[in-house]
Amino acid sequence: MKNLAELRRIAARWITEPLNTVLVKSRLKPNALTWIALTVSIIAAGAIATNKLLIGGFLVLLSGLFDILDGALARLTNQATRFGALLDSTFDRISDAIVFLGLLALYIRSGDTLEVVLIFLALIGALLTSYVRARAEGLGVNCPVGLFTRTERVIILALGLLLNPLCKFSILIALVILIVLGFITVGQRLVYVRQQTKGQ
Repeated sequence: MKNLAELRRIAARWITEPLNTVLVKSRLKPNALTWIALTVSIIAAGAIATNKLLIGGFLVLLSGLFDILDGALARLTNQATRFGALLDSTFDRISDAIVFLGLLALYIRSGDTLEVVLIFLALIGALLTSYVRARAEGLGVNCPVGLFTRTERVIILALGLLLNPLCKFSILIALVILIVLGFITVGQRLVYVRQQTKGQ
């Protein structure tokens, strides 16, 4: 899992490094990018709810990009703060919920019960994935493991939306992937924390 975490860091650097100079010159604050990421997620949810899935998929990816850039900018300009980290994490959870709410509105209106149930399960998995790690760290246990993090969730969901014109089951498939890998990650983290806290 550490190798996987390292791959994520390499990928994040590959994405952010070309934009670092622009970000620094823009004089934007990291927290401003965090707010932009949330705003884009809200717009994405509106697009999804109104069946503009290509636009929604693109905006989900764009929001995810801003989410990566805020942390990169904070580290690059030595503006990283504990409150900034808390704000980023909080807004990530809100963004996740809002995008799923957009999907929920779409499928409730069309009467697709299966998709509605899957959306709820995917949201639960997404929230639990983050909660278990945060709770572990609150107990003093660093929890670096996890097969499926928010980055992967954003990519899979965006792909499901973007591929929908080509495959009408793409969102359904994306939701199933989110659920299965999300709950596997929850299990991984619980097992890891259990191993780290034996006898405590």
